[in-house]
Amino acid sequence: MAGVKGDETMWTKPLLQIALDYVDGNNVFRVAELVRNYVDILDIGTLLLKKEGVRVIAKIKQAFPDKLVFADTKTLDLGQQEARLVFEAGADMMSVCGAASDATIELAIREARFWGRKVLIDLIGTDISYRQIKRLSYFQPDYITIHTGIDEWHTENTLFEKVEVISHISPLPLAIAGGIQLDDIPYLLVFHPAIIIVGTAITTAPQPQKVAQYFWESIHATSFLIHKDLEHE
Repeated sequence: MAGVKGDETMWTKPLLQIALDYVDGNNVFRVAELVRNYVDILDIGTLLLKKEGVRVIAKIKQAFPDKLVFADTKTLDLGQQEARLVFEAGADMMSVCGAASDATIELAIREARFWGRKVLIDLIGTDISYRQIKRLSYFQPDYITIHTGIDEWHTENTLFEKVEVISHISPLPLAIAGGIQLDDIPYLLVFHPAIIIVGTAITTAPQPQKVAQYFWESIHATSFLIHKDLEHE
């Protein structure tokens, strides 16, 4: 994100990512087409990726070349091989689980750098200690994803508590996912996320296009400032 030299204040708004997990292969292109004007990233969810295989990445990228395509691999092993697999297929971004070994994380990020692509470290199922965040930050992924998994929704949704803690201890840009509803957007913007990931709130709505528009408008109606030190030329 570029700033103006001599001005330490920069405007920013998070990207809106739509998770296509609960859209079957026959409808994924229809839903993506409906929401394309209001989302920045098309997220090929883990369930969809397992059902359709990496070929769905290539098909989505070909159909929507103007959009970033995220492959939610949640890689736990074979970091280099899985990264190469999805990047060859056309993915711009992929996820690696924070619970993966240091070697897996390092290999996936190294492969991403080779392709000029990005890696999100997903904290799903991991602790949110300072020690963990420091460990993951060492590898310099592009984003840390604060994620409450779907199975967790049936017990207790702790997404907001995680956001409040991690936003204060992570030096990395944040992506936020996990049952996000339209009313959550103003609160989440307080924590300056880089990406907001929305799934079923849009994809299961009777009018996905209209709901995606509401999310986009909510994000873009609220502007906020980020103060950071600019690099000296």
